[in-house]
Amino acid sequence: MEFVFILIAVLFIVLYRQTNGESMYKFVVENVSELYDKYAPYSFKVIREKCKEMGQELTTKQYVIQVVLYAGVAFVISYLYFYNALISFIYVIVVIAVIPYLSYLRCKRIYSEFIFEQVQVYVTNTIMEFSVTQSFVKALEGVYESGVLDDPVKTDVKVMIDLAYHNGDVGESIDYMNAKYDYYMVRNMHQLFLQITREGARDTTRTLDNMLLDIDELVEGVYRDRMDRAGFHKSFVTFGLMLYLMVMLIELLIGREKYINMVNDEIIINICLHGILLLNSYFLLSGEKYYNENVGAE
Repeated sequence: MEFVFILIAVLFIVLYRQTNGESMYKFVVENVSELYDKYAPYSFKVIREKCKEMGQELTTKQYVIQVVLYAGVAFVISYLYFYNALISFIYVIVVIAVIPYLSYLRCKRIYSEFIFEQVQVYVTNTIMEFSVTQSFVKALEGVYESGVLDDPVKTDVKVMIDLAYHNGDVGESIDYMNAKYDYYMVRNMHQLFLQITREGARDTTRTLDNMLLDIDELVEGVYRDRMDRAGFHKSFVTFGLMLYLMVMLIELLIGREKYINMVNDEIIINICLHGILLLNSYFLLSGEKYYNENVGAE
């Protein structure tokens, strides 16, 4: 065990000297960022850049605090299971390796919420513009030029306008937007405007007003669901961490010394303890995945 810590210290010194006076902190952050940008999926890079643009990306300091916190919790819990610093160190490495995946889930949730809000703005403002212009394409132009949209939705609206003028019909434009943003309120609005465009103008004031009311109710339900999910998430994480500490109850019942001897002598016990840790970790990761995915969807 002493050899492992000495090796880590030697590696730290070598890396520090290779930085030519830079702080070790800055060196590690820059190199991790380079690996992150190199191997992260393109879709995630786009999502992460949007989160940075919105000011929702964690700062370097926050990432470091997250790493230290997760590593500390992993070390304490695994040590309570095995009373072996080497095994705990391995679990710490595994947990740190999972942090980029947790960051991906968080950014995906933020991006999903942003897209939903943008879609809501697009639909609401298009209906309001149509009530004035009585033209779907003119309504799209009004929404695009108003500046209420951000990319990527703003760019996609511009594509819709260009397709409509190029084809002389809104069919392909609507198909394009429906494929990009598969939301109930988007499909319904597009279907209504497609019928109006192809079947001729008619009094749609009542229909559009009802659609706006439906959208308001839908949005209210989505935001209520977000708050409920956030509350459930806190309870879920607390429950998951408490499950890790169930081993303390076993240790209390049979005695610490007997527990340590049993862990050191029985391979089956070790396998079971590793299985419990991995199963509970999978349980927590699945919960994180559920909480962060499809937020804002209908």
